[in-house]
Amino acid sequence: MPFGMTRNVMRPTDTPRADRVTYIELFFDLVFVFALTQLSAYLYENQSPLGVLEGVIMVCALWWAWVSTTWVTNWLDPVTLPVRGAVIGLAFVSLVMSVSIAEAFGERAWAFAIAYVILQVGRTAFIVWATARHDLAVSRDFTAVLAWTVASAVLWVVGALLPLPWQLPLWALALGIELAGTLLAFPVPGLGKVRLDRWDLSGPHIAERTALFVLIALGEGMLVTGFVFAETESSPASVAALVTAFATAAAAWWIYFDHGERVGAETIEASDTPGRLARTAYTWMHLPIVAGIVVISVGDKDALAHPHDHDVAAAIAVIGGPMLFLAGTVLFRHLLERRWARAQLAGVLALALLATAASVLDTLTLSIAAGLVLTGVAAGETVGRVRRGRRAGG
Repeated sequence: MPFGMTRNVMRPTDTPRADRVTYIELFFDLVFVFALTQLSAYLYENQSPLGVLEGVIMVCALWWAWVSTTWVTNWLDPVTLPVRGAVIGLAFVSLVMSVSIAEAFGERAWAFAIAYVILQVGRTAFIVWATARHDLAVSRDFTAVLAWTVASAVLWVVGALLPLPWQLPLWALALGIELAGTLLAFPVPGLGKVRLDRWDLSGPHIAERTALFVLIALGEGMLVTGFVFAETESSPASVAALVTAFATAAAAWWIYFDHGERVGAETIEASDTPGRLARTAYTWMHLPIVAGIVVISVGDKDALAHPHDHDVAAAIAVIGGPMLFLAGTVLFRHLLERRWARAQLAGVLALALLATAASVLDTLTLSIAAGLVLTGVAAGETVGRVRRGRRAGG
C-alpha cells in the first residue's frame, strides 16, 4: 500500500481556520509555562560560567522544541482528530522533558534527552506520514528535516549516557546540527535542499502563536516573582523589587505588542517568500527575545532575594536580560520594516552605559535603573508609532 495517512489533515486554505490558533495548541503551550519556570529556577541556582553554558543549551532546546511544533501545526490542522491526538501526545512528552530540566545535567539527563528526541523525531516523522499522500513536496521537505533530526538525536542520547565533560559538548553539537540544518536548508543526498521559497504559510497564525509564547514567558516571570515575594519578609526593598519587576514586564509587553507583533503578520502575508521570512523572523529573531525575558525573571529574583548585594552574576542577569530582549526586538523589527528602531537602539546603549556602573550599584538599584530604561523605550516606541500614523497592535 502507498505510504502515508489516508485522511487529509492539512490546514484548509482561504478559510478562517487557516489562520486560527486552536485551543489544543494553547493546551500544548501550557506545558511550557512550567518548563520556563523550571528553566528560570535552574538559571538562578546556577549563575556560573558553566551554568551559563548549560542554560544556553536548555533555552535553545526548549525554544527549538516549541517553535518546531508551531511550524508543524501551521501545516497540519489541529482541529482534526489525528493531529489533535498527536499534539496531546507531544504535550505529555514535553512535560517529561520539563520536569527533567533541574537535573538535565545530572541524574535525569537520560530522561531529558529521550523526551527531547521523541518530541523532535516523532513530530517530524508524523508530518512526513501525514502529508505523504496529500502534498508530496511538503513530505519530501520534512523527510530531509527528519534525516538531520535523527543525526542530532544520536548525539543527544549518547551525551546523556556519558559524564558531564562529554555530555555538554555532545549536546551542544546536537543542537548545532539542528540549527545548522535550518541555516543550510537541510541538504540531503538524493533529496536536495528544502525549498523554503515555496512554503506557503499562514502569517497571522505563526505570528499569533509566537506572540502568545512571548506572553507566556512574561507571565512566567511574574509567576516566579510572585512566589519569591510571597516567601520573602515584606520590606521597602522587597516591595520596590516587586514593583520594579511588574513595571519591567509591562514595559517589555508594551515594546513587543504595541506595534511589532501586528507588523509581523502583515509582512509575512505580503511576502513572496513567506516561509523564508517566517523562519528568520520567528525561528531565529525570537530566540534572543524569549531568552531575554527568561533572564529578566532571573534578575527579578536576584533583586528580591538579595537587593543590597554587589554580585557580578546578578548584575549580568539584571542588565543582560533587558539587553538580550531589546537586541532581539531590534533585529526583528529591522527585518520586517527595513529600518532600525531608534527607541530600542537607544535602550541598548543606555543599558551598556548602566553596565559600566554595575560595580558601584547594588542589585536592586540596577534593577530599578534597567526597568526605567525599558519603560523609556516603551514610551519612545509609542511616540514614534504615533508620529508615523500607525495604530496600536495590542
